Amino acid sequence: MALRDVILATQADLRANADHAIATFSADSRQVEGLRSETKIRQFSLTVDEPPMLGGTDAGPNPVELVLAALATCQEITYRAYATALGIPLESVSVRLEGLLDLRGFFAVKDDVRAGFSEVRGVVNLKSSAPAAELAKLKEVVDAHCPVLDILRAPLPVDIQLETERALQPA
Repeated sequence: MALRDVILATQADLRANADHAIATFSADSRQVEGLRSETKIRQFSLTVDEPPMLGGTDAGPNPVELVLAALATCQEITYRAYATALGIPLESVSVRLEGLLDLRGFFAVKDDVRAGFSEVRGVVNLKSSAPAAELAKLKEVVDAHCPVLDILRAPLPVDIQLETERALQPA
């Protein structure tokens, strides 16, 4: 089924069946050595680590880099989906992002410095024959409907429980 058909069919289904609207996504992760973790998402495995300057072995991207990758790819997907749905020609879309992170927050050096990004900035590059006004409207639609952008821009409830197991004492 073509992307446009998938989008239109899904929109029609969601309008008719609100109970089909909630999707649950999950990830399972386990630290395996040092700061390196192995994460399972559906049938995919992903190695996450820190660069040596932050105490890791550089076996994979670090979590904040994955946030940038999530935003970049979500923007690309959302641009493609809405350009397709709206009939806007789009030959290619790419995104370049950078996040500014003050390490004093993560390393508890300064209490009033946040642990996460203080700013994310970047550029979306579109290759299209559409008029500039159409592409500007497309950007408005994408920015209003990109899930990862929404997650990063708006506070949301996050509830992380702690479960503990007693480790066996060495003999």
